[in-house]
Amino acid sequence: MKLNKTQLLTIAVGSILTLAACGSDNSDPAPVATDYSQVNHWLSIPVVTEAVDVFYLYPTAWQRGDNEPFICEIDNPSMLAGSASVFTRTATAFEPFANIFAPYYRQADAAYALTLPLAAHDALIAGIPTLDAVAAFDYYIKRFNQGRPFILAGHSQGSNVLINLLTGYLKDHPDVYQRMIAAYVIGYPVTAQIIEDNPHLKFAEGPDDTGVIISYNTQAPDVDPADNPVLSGLVGLVINPITWTRSEAVANTAEGLGSIMPDPVTLAFEPVPQYADAQVDIANGVLICTTADEDGLYELTQHAFPRGVYHSFDYPFYYSDLRANAQNRVNRYLESIP
Repeated sequence: MKLNKTQLLTIAVGSILTLAACGSDNSDPAPVATDYSQVNHWLSIPVVTEAVDVFYLYPTAWQRGDNEPFICEIDNPSMLAGSASVFTRTATAFEPFANIFAPYYRQADAAYALTLPLAAHDALIAGIPTLDAVAAFDYYIKRFNQGRPFILAGHSQGSNVLINLLTGYLKDHPDVYQRMIAAYVIGYPVTAQIIEDNPHLKFAEGPDDTGVIISYNTQAPDVDPADNPVLSGLVGLVINPITWTRSEAVANTAEGLGSIMPDPVTLAFEPVPQYADAQVDIANGVLICTTADEDGLYELTQHAFPRGVYHSFDYPFYYSDLRANAQNRVNRYLESIP
């Protein structure tokens, strides 16, 4: 029997998750969510100046050391530093028009999680990482949001957790879901099965629709998706982040609005002309980029992913395109309010 996300979450917060995540025994109590009334458990609590918010979950921002648990602590120093670093090349895309709220959350070690069978992987992420994210989102809605429309945004493990938030909390709180402008669930597959199992969810079909999920996973054309560890064997739905359509037509760099790429000396991400083209591959559930320097980026990321897997650049490749599209969806949503 295939378990849905809600069932996996139920399993995960019980003893099975405790065993898998913490390496402990059956006497351990069920995990308790992080206390988000504490300011130090937030990466970003902005001064509210805009009419809309972004609730953002960063990707895996730490690497497990020897003899450390497979789930990090909320104050893990490397996660605190890593999440701040990745924030600057992902979440900042939304800064010109949104208040960005971003909690810290306890994460699974990606190197471990990606070696697990899919059901065990899903149960692990549906446990402590999702427990924290749901608690943070609930606190955000009740204490910070003040009824404003919002965008969900994440990458990689953050997007994996966002799927659980969308299929769980937002399913159970339709009044909150009605205020969701869009969910940028980038860097983790959103499958047709997830949409089928959750009729309240919709995948984006164009540049203007709201209340929808946006997702893609970027790779070179010569990568077999079976060799892309991010996909976990899943075939995701994909939208082109240049044209914002599901068409398989190639969008060349002249059509894009600009990327951010690392300076070769400082490695700081800086604006550059559109670096990446984009083509949807429906059959394999990936976004194809042909213009990137495959070998150069492989060396730059110190072999974090197989050659041609552009996971670390899902946001930077299409940074200005994401910014413009999110702004457009915000405008469309605000215009629809009576």
